[in-house]
Amino acid sequence: MFKSFACNSKNINLTKIQFLMRILLLGEYSNFHNTLKAGLEKNGHEVLLAGRKDGFKGYSVDIDFDPVLFSKTLFRKIKNLLFIIFKFDISSLEIVYIFYRNRKQLKGFDIVQLVNEYPIKSTPFFEQILLNYIFKHNKKVILSACGEDTTYINYLLRSELSHHILTPYLKNKKLKSYFEPSLKYLNPSYKKLSEFVIKNVAHIIPGDFDYEMAYCNKNKVSPLIPFPVHTEKNKMITLNAEDKIKIFHGISRNNYYKKGNDHFDQALKQIQKKYNHKIEIIQVESIPYKEYLKLYKDCHILLDQTYVYDQGYNALEAMAQGKVVFSGFSNEFKSHYNVTKKIGIHATPNVEEIVKNLSWLIENPNEIIEISKNAREYIETHHDYIKVAKTYEDAWNSQL
Repeated sequence: MFKSFACNSKNINLTKIQFLMRILLLGEYSNFHNTLKAGLEKNGHEVLLAGRKDGFKGYSVDIDFDPVLFSKTLFRKIKNLLFIIFKFDISSLEIVYIFYRNRKQLKGFDIVQLVNEYPIKSTPFFEQILLNYIFKHNKKVILSACGEDTTYINYLLRSELSHHILTPYLKNKKLKSYFEPSLKYLNPSYKKLSEFVIKNVAHIIPGDFDYEMAYCNKNKVSPLIPFPVHTEKNKMITLNAEDKIKIFHGISRNNYYKKGNDHFDQALKQIQKKYNHKIEIIQVESIPYKEYLKLYKDCHILLDQTYVYDQGYNALEAMAQGKVVFSGFSNEFKSHYNVTKKIGIHATPNVEEIVKNLSWLIENPNEIIEISKNAREYIETHHDYIKVAKTYEDAWNSQL
């Protein structure tokens, strides 16, 4: 750990201490830790990212916990059969082995940040053992409130919010199979893991307004720090609204109802009939992150989610490129960031409202250009990856 400080000529006065830190980012979710890593490294810190690649998205990690053996066809079939019989995911043993093989690289850090309560994604039993190693062999461990975990899912089920990602399930229990990946966090084993993590971390830092609402009553919660966006990689793309308006809709089939893709699908059918000669609809499903970015590069409008109150990563990166995003732009969010300009379209689970807003943009293309500029300005002000990394540094330094 290195220290630098300033002093005046009359007397030695420690006015500022800046720590250059060794940082371990554990777990990945929607490119959050990759982007934070880039900002921290720009600021001179040594950063290691260990975790899984977030499924089909295929994000980069320095130490990869994804099972290799059980991803092969034969072993995957054996894994699935054993899970049906014994309710045990045998691939978690491979994750434990990978962790053990790399354990010496996972200790001695000034700061470890967990992406959420379940960052390694083995089983709750093994997860607690592995995280216990992290707690014992590093100086300070921080929890980021990001993605789904026990605290977040419990909050949604007990909240009085008008809508949230579990609303489709609560209205129609026949959709339960689609929501099993979320509902599993209600099991006692995950609750025990959640309690263990929260007990042992030094602080909890929410990444957006949705997660801040879930964690706000926890004793260790620090002020919200916005998700970082790589503003150099996600450059502003000047839109031409005189040609056909391109509308992009990316679908993850596993999260189809949770993200509100059904509402967007229904709305697009109406829009296609109404404005067929004025628009082009681009729709893709469950593709790797890098390919996803290429496909929405030239679009004017990006349809993200209908059940959130703040924006997730897809929305933020699209806004950085000047896209008009349909996502969470709630009054609570606007109040928190003191947003006065229109930077996106607040999407709710209301098909007619989505159709109305899409129609307004198609019929008023100048509004697309204006919102595009405002969105980029907002990202540069609140989400620039170097600025956000500095905010994390200040928060961590105050806790060392």
